[in-house]
Amino acid sequence: MTLTDRLMAEGYEVDSATDAPTGLEAASTGGFDAILLDVMLPGGNGMDICRTLRQRGVTTPILMLTARGQVVDRVVGLKLGADDYLVKPFEMAELLARIEALLRRGGPSAPSGTTTEAFRFGDVTVDFRRAEVTKAGEAVELSAREFKLLRYFVEHRGAALSRDELLNEVWGYNAMPSTRTVDVHVAWLRQKIEDNARHPQYILTVHGLGYKFVG
Repeated sequence: MTLTDRLMAEGYEVDSATDAPTGLEAASTGGFDAILLDVMLPGGNGMDICRTLRQRGVTTPILMLTARGQVVDRVVGLKLGADDYLVKPFEMAELLARIEALLRRGGPSAPSGTTTEAFRFGDVTVDFRRAEVTKAGEAVELSAREFKLLRYFVEHRGAALSRDELLNEVWGYNAMPSTRTVDVHVAWLRQKIEDNARHPQYILTVHGLGYKFVG
C-alpha cells in the first residue's frame, strides 16, 4: 500500500495485486507500461510469474523486487525475462529512477498527450518512428489515416474523445468528412487490432459522445 500510494503521488496510474494468481492474471492482459514484481508472493513465486508472462508473449518491462541479494538469484530472474532487479530494502528515489529507465526503453511513461518511439498494449506493438504495427508478432497493415487515428488514440489514452474532435485532429478542419467517417475507420481499426471486434477491449465506444482508448 505504501508503494502504491507513493507511485500515485508521483503521477503514475497503479494497479496492485496482493497474491500471485491475481497478479499473473492482471499482468497477462497487457496494457501496462511496466510491472513491479516481488519474488516472494502469497500463492506463488515471482520468478514463475515472470517466466509465464514471457512464455505468453507479454513483453511489458518487468522490474523484480526481492529481499534476496545473492548474485545467482539476480541472474536467474534476468534469464527468465526480467528487465531489471532491485534488492530490498531500497531507496524510493532509486526505484523511481529504475522505473523511469524501464519506461524509456519499453513505452510511454508520460501522461496522455505524449508518446515515445513505441507503445505496447496486449499483443499489439505500435512503432511510431517506423509507422509499423504488429499483433502477436505479425505485421498489421494500416492505412495512413488508420495509423494516424490509432496514434491519436494512444496519445490520449483514457480520455473520452468526441467524433468532432477526432475529425478535427485526424482528418483536419478542411477535410469536411462526416462523423460517420470516424465510425467506419474505428470499425476497420478494431477489425485489425482487437481480438474480437464485436467486443472491443481497447477502443471502446462512449455512448452519445465518441470513443475512448484503454491500453
